[in-house]
This record gives sequence, structure tokens and C-alpha cells, in this order.
Amino acid sequence: MLFNSWTFLWFFVVVWGLYLVLDHKFQNRLLLASSYFFYGSWNWRFTSLLAASTALDYICGLMIPRAKSTRTRRAWLALSIAGNLGILGFFKYYNFFAESVGGLLATLGFKVQPWTLDIVLPVGISFYTFQTMSYTLDIYRGQMSPTRNFWDFALYVSFFPQLVAGPIERARTLLPQIQKPRRLDPDQIKEGLFLIGWGLFQKVMIADRLGSIVQSIFGNPSQAGTLEALTAFYSFYFQIYCDFSGYSDVARGLAKMMGFELMVNFRMPFFAERISDFWSRWHISLTTWIHDYLFVSLGGIRKGSIRGAFNIIIAMAAVGLWHGAKWTFVLWGIYFGGLQAITILWRTLGRRKSERAKQPSRGIARALRVFATFNLVALGASLFRAENLSHTAAMVAALLRGVPWKLDTISLFISMTWLAAPVLIMHWIQARANDPMAFVKLPGLWRFVGYTTAILIVVATFFLTADVKGGEEFIYFQF
Repeated sequence: MLFNSWTFLWFFVVVWGLYLVLDHKFQNRLLLASSYFFYGSWNWRFTSLLAASTALDYICGLMIPRAKSTRTRRAWLALSIAGNLGILGFFKYYNFFAESVGGLLATLGFKVQPWTLDIVLPVGISFYTFQTMSYTLDIYRGQMSPTRNFWDFALYVSFFPQLVAGPIERARTLLPQIQKPRRLDPDQIKEGLFLIGWGLFQKVMIADRLGSIVQSIFGNPSQAGTLEALTAFYSFYFQIYCDFSGYSDVARGLAKMMGFELMVNFRMPFFAERISDFWSRWHISLTTWIHDYLFVSLGGIRKGSIRGAFNIIIAMAAVGLWHGAKWTFVLWGIYFGGLQAITILWRTLGRRKSERAKQPSRGIARALRVFATFNLVALGASLFRAENLSHTAAMVAALLRGVPWKLDTISLFISMTWLAAPVLIMHWIQARANDPMAFVKLPGLWRFVGYTTAILIVVATFFLTADVKGGEEFIYFQF
């Protein structure tokens, strides 16, 4: 059941209508039942995995603080982590590792046919696995107390707005909202409607249309040149942002319509000045999870710059592997980890330009940093979007080919720029106010202009270009 479908619209209208007339206890029961119905709409068998993860961490969460020794506490935590990662590893990574081991043995001269399984990847398993696992980790660290109400905990794990593609919520922020009565106010509803509308606009009107540009070039890299490759990398950067951020915005909007506040998952990433700054703005719920539970556990940068550089590479490799069972994802993570490791080592060496050297103005320097960061991130698209390493090499070769620019390629580049413009304008509005909800706080005239422009774009696209299919699945559902 996709957010960008009529089926989901009617589903939410019915759920929201009932939600408004029920008291707190039955609101929670309604949301729990609705969440399992929503998740089961893809495949009802998936709900058993969701229930298993829920039961496992509910029990482990209760037992950790009751344990009489550190060893026992660690055993319950290990059970939680092993159970969750075991389920995730089997369904998402078994075939990947089996084929990788088979390939390695083949290079050593051993002919081994890897034993793979015909496994269907449960939608959203990486998201809810990390979400429920953070609950037991926080209890073990003494950052929260376990809940005794199983049904409230089950709702925390399965809350349908953010179940299949995040944000990855922490129990210490979402559970209190579930446990306490919620009040709706007009501002929440207004902000919720804006986020739903803006999220769907990003997905349907921008991401899905950029997808055709991306496919046309990534699908035939041997015929692409420099401008085509740049167009593909830039288009995919904007596509993946609008697709994923669009989902996150709709999720936040749906939650607001019911009195919940979910975390902001993206904060103007196109304005990032450094790679580390980019990762503080992009998929924030995942990067903070990896930072808090993996990078810090490895020692962070407390044990020196070299160890810190190594830790950041490991952490980013984990981010890449979280995205999927392909070496391109792992190398994509290592690519970003390596860039951040270089920064850590560079700062440690203390190399600085002479104060007497001519420095550009702060505005120009900032623009250059943003431009460089934008291109480094876009270049990573060659790893993230490519089917395999050979495909990546072909796209990089296209970037360096320098084939004379063609008129149809220039047209694609202009189309990409036109489609990206609304996102950049929204970023600019948010950046000026340092507020993700800045648009709804603009004077009425400017909001009217914005809404009218969006409506005209939708009408023109549907009735003049017939370029919208609708119902396209969100990219991050595969993760």
C-alpha cells in the first residue's frame, strides 16, 4: 500500500476518522491494528517477522534491568542483537555472502556452487530492525526504562507512517508520545497537510520524472559523454533525495495529523559545506543511529586521529551495507568514510594556509565548499545507482570521455535543472529561517504563490505532457 496511491488515501481517511472519535487507549489499539494491516498489505507473512522482533525486544527489554549481574545483562542484550541481526542477515544478506564466498573460492581454484535460497526481502526490514534494536541498547545503557505495556511497545515498532522507510525513531522519543494522551491543534493539522502535499509533490512530480532521465543514461553508459554523465549523477542525486525525503515528509505529515512528532530526517543537504556536514543533514535517523551505537562503541575519535579515521570508514561501510547486499553499496559507504577520514587526518596534521595568503571572501569560500561537496556526493551516485562495479566503471569512463555535447543532452540537463528548482527554492526558504517548516510560516501572499505554482505544475504535467504514471514505488522500500 503506497502513500502515492488512492488505496492509501482511503485507508488513511477511514483510520483518521475513527482516530478522532476514540479515546487514547483505543486510539493506540486502532493504530496498532491499522499498522499491521498496512504492513500485511504487501505480504501477510511479513507480519510474523515484525511480531517476532517485537516480542524478542519486549522480553529482552524487561529482563535487562532485572538481571543480577553484568554478565546476565550482556547475555540478554546479546540475545536481542543476535536475534534481530540474525533475522535481518538471513533475509537480506544470506545470498550475498554465499555468492561472495563462492566467488572467492572460485578465484582460488575451487569449483564450488554456492547454495542460495529463493528469499523474498520483507519490505522495511532494515528500518524496523534498527528501530526495535535501539530500544534494548538504550535500556542496557541506562538511557531509558523498559515499558511494561506490550501493546504500546508493539505500536512503537510498527507505527505505520514510518514503518517501511523511516525515520528510524528512538523509543525514548516516540514511546512517551504513544503512552500519553495526544491533542490535535490547528497548527499541527496545517503543518501535517503541508508535509503530505510537499512530500507527494517531491515524489510524484520530481523524483519519478527524474527517474526517466537517470535510466536513459545509466541504462546505456557506453554512449554517454561528460555532460550525459554529469546529468545522470545530478539527476540521481535529486531523484533519491526527492524520493526518500518525500516519503519522510509524508510520514511526518501523517504523524502530525494524529498528534505525533517524528524526527526531521533531512535538513537541506544540498547546502552542505563538507562531507561530514552532508551526513549530518542526510538520512539523519540512520547516521545518528550508526554514530551512537557503532562509531562511539568503536571508540570514535577518542583514541587518536588514525583510529578515528579507521572507525569512520568502518561506520560508513556499515551505512553502505545497511542499504543493500551489494558490493557497490559497501564501496559507496567506504567512499564517504574515506573522504571523512582524509578530513580527520588533514586537521590533525594542522596544515593551514598562511595568514598572509590571499583568502577569498567568506561568501565565495562557502559557495566553493558547497559546490565541491555537492559534486563529491553526486559522484557517489556512480556506486549507489550502478548495478555492479563494471557499471560504475562505465559511468566514470563516460564522465572522462569528453564526447562533444549533443542538443538532446543539453535538453536533458535543462529538464533536470527545471525539475530540481522547486527543491532548491524550498531549501533556500528553510535555510534563511533555519526552520524546516519555514514555508507554512511565510506571509499568506507568498504561500498562495507557492501553492498556486505547485498546482499549475501538476496540472501542466498531467494535461499537457502526460508524463506522470503515478503509483511508482519509493526507492527506499528495497532497503
